[in-house]
Amino acid sequence: MTSFIAGLPKAELHVHHVGSASPRIVAELAARHEGASPVPADPAALADYFAFRDFAHFIDVYLTVVDLIRDDQDVRMLTFEVARELARQQVRYAELTITPYSSVKRGIPAKAFCEAIEDARRGASAEFGIDLRWCFDIPGEAGLAAAEQTLAIALEERPEGLISFGLGGPEIGVPRPQFKPYFDQARAAGLHSVPHAGETTGPETVWDAIHELGAERIGHGISAARDPELVSYLAEHRIPLEISPTSNLRTRAVASLDEHPLAALVAAGVPVSINSDDPPMFGTTLENEYAVAARLLDLDDDGVAGLARAAVSQSFLDSSGKAKLLAEIDAYAFSQGSRSA
Repeated sequence: MTSFIAGLPKAELHVHHVGSASPRIVAELAARHEGASPVPADPAALADYFAFRDFAHFIDVYLTVVDLIRDDQDVRMLTFEVARELARQQVRYAELTITPYSSVKRGIPAKAFCEAIEDARRGASAEFGIDLRWCFDIPGEAGLAAAEQTLAIALEERPEGLISFGLGGPEIGVPRPQFKPYFDQARAAGLHSVPHAGETTGPETVWDAIHELGAERIGHGISAARDPELVSYLAEHRIPLEISPTSNLRTRAVASLDEHPLAALVAAGVPVSINSDDPPMFGTTLENEYAVAARLLDLDDDGVAGLARAAVSQSFLDSSGKAKLLAEIDAYAFSQGSRSA
């Protein structure tokens, strides 16, 4: 199974830009700003630094890493290195959640920020064969001013890789409905709606994401399992959940992996994809998340290939791109003797 997962062509739909910085990259950035940041410049010390007490602590630590991104060269390097790690895991297509507001408010001009991620996207495509797309994400804790500026950057700069509009950060104390006008404008401009919801709050947050923000996919959404009506709605309307099991464990959204609602959601017919969220911070990889999902769902190689197909089908990749990647997954499964072939 480990070997099969390692070689399996994949798509990732829920992975954060800064949260994907490897210990090597975080340490290198910390060394550049040593004395001006609490982030350790020793890669070995980062495991302890990334030991989160709860979701609020995770956000605090996450923002200290965000603060290491000081100029467009940092942005370009980070983006390119994230692509390198994804490509190492045979990820062919990824929708990377990016929070431009956090960098722009630290002094990086919006145009330079967008040029940096686009330059890295083109370079990663040429060198690693990976196709990156962007979800511009409102940091919910920063309020409506952040929503206003995130929307402005999205619509005024409109980088070529931008396909969706999101909402991240803490859910507690950050009601989803207040962001409706910004999502309405983003959707009117052709961007897909992919807010986080139902990670550390209850099913009502997922309902709000659907009814108020027009969510086409939900980031996490695991609390939906507590509401049978919502589960039925997600299944009937084919609204996928972007599931990241280890993330939910590390932020204490679930007490243990065995208590994770993934299996119950899948059994109820809710579409899901498997993702890594902030992999180095959570001590995981997309490969590991597939292995965790395989255990929770009791899957063989054929079932694991089905997870990869689901992510492609639920992505915002164009139809020809989907067909090409699905064919590659099928060819790989056949070559490995999967029963799906």
